[in-house]
Amino acid sequence: ILAGAMVLDAALGEPPWLWRRIPHPIILIGRVIGWMDSTFNKGTNRRARGAACLIALVLGAWGLGTALAALPGGPVIELILAAILIAQKSLITHVRDVATALGRGTEAARKTVAMIVGRDTKDMDDPAIARAAIESAAENMSDGVVAPILAFAIGGLPAILIYKVVNTADSMIGYRTPRHEAFGWAAARLDDVLNLVPARLTAFLIAAITGQLRAWGQIAVDARRHRSPNAGWPEAAMARALNVALSGPRSYEGRMTDFPFVHATGNRAPGAPEILRACALLWRVWGAMLICVLAIGLWP
Repeated sequence: ILAGAMVLDAALGEPPWLWRRIPHPIILIGRVIGWMDSTFNKGTNRRARGAACLIALVLGAWGLGTALAALPGGPVIELILAAILIAQKSLITHVRDVATALGRGTEAARKTVAMIVGRDTKDMDDPAIARAAIESAAENMSDGVVAPILAFAIGGLPAILIYKVVNTADSMIGYRTPRHEAFGWAAARLDDVLNLVPARLTAFLIAAITGQLRAWGQIAVDARRHRSPNAGWPEAAMARALNVALSGPRSYEGRMTDFPFVHATGNRAPGAPEILRACALLWRVWGAMLICVLAIGLWP
């Protein structure tokens, strides 16, 4: 089922004709989280309220996944939903679009990269745009592909739904802002826990495929310089695989932050070719995951 879901996602991705007609499951999850945020993120004990909402989301995902898997035709439902919740082709498409936009000019590329990153893009130059796209490719390979695959491999449809609701909650409310620092605390911490293994597995696969395992110690050092306990791992591995410097200074909400570079000795002026190389590498990581899934599934 999982191997079939991976191939189905790789072949079809996110067909616009379908999601123009019905809401994507992540959109539905987002609406529930948005309602919880507007309804319960007020008054006192916001951290406890946020934790209670997260528990409700996790239990709801587990119950829904268990019920759907038990229906007649459950394996088909699992295959289709898993394919929808694995984001390999859509990730590659969005990242490659940035490389294409760079060929049309800096302004077009700024608008395109703004669709996949949360930082300010209006003053980015071409190297900053390319770095942002490559960082997004590495981080989302872990969050959007490797982690959902691993979740399904461990616990089937309930597990991948649980991962997705937690990851979506973190992306919506897991910020250290006055509004969400308390309410989103539980979502951010649980997302960190759930991504501990996928982030490091993604980094390992990138390093192994590109012959960089000998530099694992340096990858680990760079990963720990990153502001995120998990995102730094795939970014550090990708940086060494492409020999580019990633992370570094960037602006959020008009405020420039001087983050350290990951693989600081790498090329600090990447462009479209490096983005395309990152996309090609992500397909190789996907292929390695597929081989592992098939090998485990066919093990006697």
